[in-house]
Amino acid sequence: MPEVDPLSTDWSDDEVAVMHHLHDWAAAFDELNRGLSSWMRLPVSDANALGEIVWAEQSGTPISPAGLARRIGMTTGATSVLLDRLEAAGHVVRLRESTDRRRVTLRPTDAARAENERFLAFAGAEIASTVRSAAPDELRAASAFLARMTAAAASANARLAARPRSDGGA
Repeated sequence: MPEVDPLSTDWSDDEVAVMHHLHDWAAAFDELNRGLSSWMRLPVSDANALGEIVWAEQSGTPISPAGLARRIGMTTGATSVLLDRLEAAGHVVRLRESTDRRRVTLRPTDAARAENERFLAFAGAEIASTVRSAAPDELRAASAFLARMTAAAASANARLAARPRSDGGA
């Protein structure tokens, strides 16, 4: 893919509209996460973590505490404290499921899973209807485009993480 300077490129109206729609989706999704927080009576960071744990389990790849820390942008120490709260509240369990007994995976409890499902049943109807009403070719095109956008953002994030800080800090 050719290198593009985002500041000097002449953007088409369609390209600008896509970026605005992606921003609006991210903001609306963040608001839904805050809604889950209120629904579950949890701090936003805890609800976000619980959502990631549920999502990972549903995708068939349960997440580790270190993976969760990376995913939610917290240190492993802060994530451990957050997981202690979720575990004490009965929302999460830490399991040693693999043959490597040092590897811990996180799973939602049945109660947390059920409450998450109640939230989705209440708050997810419009999103589910929109996805279900899309034509297969539209879904494939959106999926491919979003996968490329996710890979591009991940690449930018990796470059940022590897970049030395300009203020001389660690």
